[in-house]
Amino acid sequence: MSEGLSTTIGELAATGPRDLGATAWFTVDQTRVNTFADATDDHQWIHVDPERAAAGLFGTTIAHGYLSLALVPKLLGELLTLTDQVRGTNYGLDRVRFTAPVPVGAELRLVARIDEVAARADGGVRYRVAVRLEVRGQERPAMVGEAIYLAYAGSGLPG
Repeated sequence: MSEGLSTTIGELAATGPRDLGATAWFTVDQTRVNTFADATDDHQWIHVDPERAAAGLFGTTIAHGYLSLALVPKLLGELLTLTDQVRGTNYGLDRVRFTAPVPVGAELRLVARIDEVAARADGGVRYRVAVRLEVRGQERPAMVGEAIYLAYAGSGLPG
């Protein structure tokens, strides 16, 4: 587990690419999967029916791919703290792929790297983070991709 990076937005803007390390392991339980299913109306049996899933391809229920993706901001918070941020925005995603299932009860961790940082004309900073969700005991990651964020210091108001 990494101790994480604590920095200001100005310091982030002045730095180049850098590894952020890995988070602590995080268990994905059936309650979380069921709650996500309720929130998204995605109640496919492979996610919410442990008895039926036991006889399926994975031998157990699996987390939704989008649940795994939704955990990225929470986990990234363990690796990066912008001490003077007053406003932040999830700006988008690039090249997201779900490359392996996440069995319910499995442990995930996020491995991240800041690949690009750019100052914006409105006073903010846009930064791109390469993310990889690893599953303990699995060779292939559950998800890979790039998350793009905007961050603002000061009043947080543009311009």
